[in-house]
Amino acid sequence: MKINDFNFAGQKAIVRVDFNVPLDENGNVTDDTRIRGALPTLKKVLADGGALIMMSHMGKPKGKVKAELSLSRIVKNVSDALGVPVKFAKDAGNAEAEVAALKNGEALLLENLRFYAEEEGKPVGVEKGTPEYDAAKKEMKARQADFAKKLASYADVYVNDAFGTAHRKHASTAVIADYFDAGHKMLGFLMEKEVTAIDNVLKNAQHPFTAIIGGSKVSSKLGVIKNLLDKVDNLIIGGGMGYTFIKAQGGKIGMSLHEDDLIPEALNVMAAAKEKGVNLSLSAATICAQQFSNDAERKEFPIDQIPDGWEGMDAAPESLEAWKKIILDSKTILWNGPVGVFEFENFAHGTGEIAKYVAEATQKNGAFSLVGGGDSVAAVNKFGLADKVSYVSTGGGAMLEAIEGKVLPGVAAIEK
Repeated sequence: MKINDFNFAGQKAIVRVDFNVPLDENGNVTDDTRIRGALPTLKKVLADGGALIMMSHMGKPKGKVKAELSLSRIVKNVSDALGVPVKFAKDAGNAEAEVAALKNGEALLLENLRFYAEEEGKPVGVEKGTPEYDAAKKEMKARQADFAKKLASYADVYVNDAFGTAHRKHASTAVIADYFDAGHKMLGFLMEKEVTAIDNVLKNAQHPFTAIIGGSKVSSKLGVIKNLLDKVDNLIIGGGMGYTFIKAQGGKIGMSLHEDDLIPEALNVMAAAKEKGVNLSLSAATICAQQFSNDAERKEFPIDQIPDGWEGMDAAPESLEAWKKIILDSKTILWNGPVGVFEFENFAHGTGEIAKYVAEATQKNGAFSLVGGGDSVAAVNKFGLADKVSYVSTGGGAMLEAIEGKVLPGVAAIEK
């Protein structure tokens, strides 16, 4: 069922949203992007004349109640964004009374789902690999199903609009869908946009197709890189993960971040890229420092000639010029991960330049660009370029798993 085709009039709708928003030390929301992202779906339920039940997680309380992670802290923010008073159920597992009292056009927010161990469905306090763990896992799966069934009992229809958790098989993101027929479960508008954007990149890409993969570790994105080799024309590898590839070729990388155990994999990736005709572009020169600090002295070296005691911290102009040409010549661009230590202002230049190149390729050359992952998203936001790229993904982990070719449980549960 498509959400646009469904009329919520007289229906109670339970919507899985991603309200895992950042809070300051006083409990104030510092960035409401995720709340605003869910509004089209939430407002449709209310505008149609339905009753709205919202559920989300916040943080990682691991099945324990933690006051600082209570969703009661964001009720006002959600109320202000929605334009209607939002009621609150302080026990998501026993909210029958609040649900029964909910009228059409009204909204209710359930307490943090991860206060309940059943949401994630992982045994707590038992060591993996033991008979006790296997028994506890089986018991927890049964409890997870019961918890999902309880959540489902609150509503007539289920909507999943939380792409950031679509790669998790949790009670509220996947298991709950088993209790609704095909005509009463659907993706929300945000989820639909996310899935469409990823399909545009993986299934309908125009060429040349360039993927920019940055970040600190090869190990966290190896599957993504391998899957992309069958799809892209250009693969730019930057950031900390690039030094493993440089060392694999015999380069001197000083004390730069790298993973020795991934050197064989790096060599395999380079060989596969050559075999498939993919242009694998590594950094040519790097801005280095002798301490991992924003205020450290900066010095530029060729990427494969970094002296002992120095570590690569940002992409140098020579690298950026090469990457600029590749990006501006592209018709499809996927970007995940920074090309330097973006959290340090003095080493954020390279990542900022990549953001500008991606925006320019989109605006001036008509490329389709998908940006995802915390620092990549932060970069386009920092430079006011979020509306200059085609799509900014709200779910870094889910986006990576989709690009790796994995089935997302939160999407599959709706489609089956």
